[in-house]
Amino acid sequence: MLNICYHCEKGIIYGRSHTHHRGVAGGRWKKRAPKTRRIFSANLVRLSINEDGQEKQVKLCTKCLKRINKDMIDGKKPFLKLSKIKTLKKKVAVVN
Repeated sequence: MLNICYHCEKGIIYGRSHTHHRGVAGGRWKKRAPKTRRIFSANLVRLSINEDGQEKQVKLCTKCLKRINKDMIDGKKPFLKLSKIKTLKKKVAVVN
């Protein structure tokens, strides 16, 4: 199983990290802040879903999982059906 989201296919992104070094007056290159390569990985959660009547283990990013929970709270049909449903209760503000 790869480290990509089952629904939106979000995965690894390559980039550079940058330290915020304040240079020297005159902007000398030897005092410049170094930039090093790094990997940004998606925030994935392993879940089981129902697909075609069978239970299947998949990885979803937390953005897709948040979308499924919001659709279930709002009464819409989510794009995936989770096998173990944990719904978040809607927060209602009480005015005195």
